[in-house]
Amino acid sequence: MTGSFSSFVVFAEMRTGSNFLETNLNALEGVVCHGEAFNPHFIGYPNRTEILGITQDTRDAEPLQLLDAIRSDAGALRGFRYFHDHDPRILDQVLDDPRVAKIILTRNPLDSYVSWKIAQATGQWKLTNVARRKDAKATFDATEFSTHVEDQQAFQVQLLNHMQRTGQTGFYIAYEDLQNLDVMNGLAAWLGVSARLEALDDSLKRQNPAPVTSKVTNPEDMAAALSGLDRFNLSRTPNFEPRRGPAVPGYVAGVVTPLLYMPIRNGLEQVVTNWMGELDHVSAEGLISGMNQKQLRQWRRGTPDHRSFTVVRHPLARAHDVFCRKILTTATGSMTQIRNTLRRRFDLTVPEGEPDQSYTRAQHRAAFEQFLVFLKANLSGQTAIRIDPHWASQTQIIKGFSELGAPDFIFREADMTEDLPWLARKLGRMKPASVPACGTGKPFSLADIYDDKLEAICRSIYARDYLIYGFGDWS
Repeated sequence: MTGSFSSFVVFAEMRTGSNFLETNLNALEGVVCHGEAFNPHFIGYPNRTEILGITQDTRDAEPLQLLDAIRSDAGALRGFRYFHDHDPRILDQVLDDPRVAKIILTRNPLDSYVSWKIAQATGQWKLTNVARRKDAKATFDATEFSTHVEDQQAFQVQLLNHMQRTGQTGFYIAYEDLQNLDVMNGLAAWLGVSARLEALDDSLKRQNPAPVTSKVTNPEDMAAALSGLDRFNLSRTPNFEPRRGPAVPGYVAGVVTPLLYMPIRNGLEQVVTNWMGELDHVSAEGLISGMNQKQLRQWRRGTPDHRSFTVVRHPLARAHDVFCRKILTTATGSMTQIRNTLRRRFDLTVPEGEPDQSYTRAQHRAAFEQFLVFLKANLSGQTAIRIDPHWASQTQIIKGFSELGAPDFIFREADMTEDLPWLARKLGRMKPASVPACGTGKPFSLADIYDDKLEAICRSIYARDYLIYGFGDWS
């Protein structure tokens, strides 16, 4: 092996061609790619138990041990694939090291989104035999697609800015370049290896070669949603500029009332949006949502005297809500993969399937405490699982809002039955509907299991939320 690099990382996302790129990198003599080495749900590949003698348990406890093993092997140029939701504890170490080659793979976000939806529907993530190809169409979801784009943009900007600050450059490669033998051999030359490919690997087949409009069930809806996007910035590679705040697709605006709701994911969103819909005599789905940054600016300019708000929730009630809605259940919309990882890697004692009548209050209390212990480690950067917006601190989320303008009002759940109607009347809606109470959790409410120990653990996790927003004990 020659060259200035000791290892490499392929920054990519699902459905961008990273499997194909890895297969061709591994075809180069002296190059070894270890798959998704820092995927929080497995190590390298599903069903793999170790990399370079390091197990998943060891990696989860000491991720730098695996990173050092990959970087220090003098016998080969080793690397791995890294997606935006992989173990965040190693990212700065990788980005700070100029001897780690940065390969940045991008794909048109619409193509990757539709491909991802089809793979979800078929369960087919790789194709080696065309005769076994499974066919399906995706349903385009404008809000989901906006979130997909926002996540990719934020990660691309983070990579670019970090390399700018540290004086590094990466090898940018687009999905379409993967079929160009000269480009792939150019990548080999940039890595500093002497081997070259005589031909590209043909074992992996492109799964969905048809035009994107023919791969969705609702092309008209897709066209209408995309018409509001800034197409030049959307398709710009590799940065996907402009730099959009990740919360914007979730913002909800009135169609008549000049009101903008900036939601924190805390279980109150549906209650608030339903109330907003009643103000304007529309359903919650009839409100304005799924905006990007450009559309948000346009709404603000075109809506004089607008007001914005968010609603914070007691940290313990919020944690219990996400536990019940996203972790305990296996229903649609739950975090099934994270749930399975918590059961397998963190000994979370929830049923394998949906809780039934045999699931007791004592079991619920114990499982929720285990989840709080996980949250404490997760928010301290001690786990390989991403810090999800459903349990990131409300202080940090509101700080993120400020990049695009902080909310005019921060209401508390305990006061919103009075405060939201007050705000509506301030904006001319003199007879606003009442705000219903939010659900208390199923199959057991927080009141069923509350005690001082749970409160103390929660305070240790969300100390800033308690301090800044003046929360006392939940009881």
